[in-house]
Amino acid sequence: QVHVVESGGGRVEAGDSLLLSCTASGNFRIYNMGWFRQAPGKEREFVASISWSSITIDYGPSVEGRFTISRDNAKKTVFLHMTNLKSEDTAVYYCAADPDSDWTYDDWGQGTQVTVSS
Repeated sequence: QVHVVESGGGRVEAGDSLLLSCTASGNFRIYNMGWFRQAPGKEREFVASISWSSITIDYGPSVEGRFTISRDNAKKTVFLHMTNLKSEDTAVYYCAADPDSDWTYDDWGQGTQVTVSS
């Protein structure tokens, strides 16, 4: 089982930026990685994903153009750089690992809270 840990959440104001980080144990360099979020009373939403090679990157429609996903395989870390934050970005953000590289996320972190005040 892959141990996934998110960090970097916090409370910011609308228009601010925030960087989330996520580390995963094991052979990180072969994992696809993803970010998801869940706001109170809403279903979990896809935010962004990055393939093990960083060649394939996808974003959810509500964040495209504002958020950037990247990874540092040497540090076993994936990042989510969030800019121009809006109140509707308020949610618990989860990082997930796909160790089989089949775009099925088997291992999830505990989540980190992001609160954007307007």
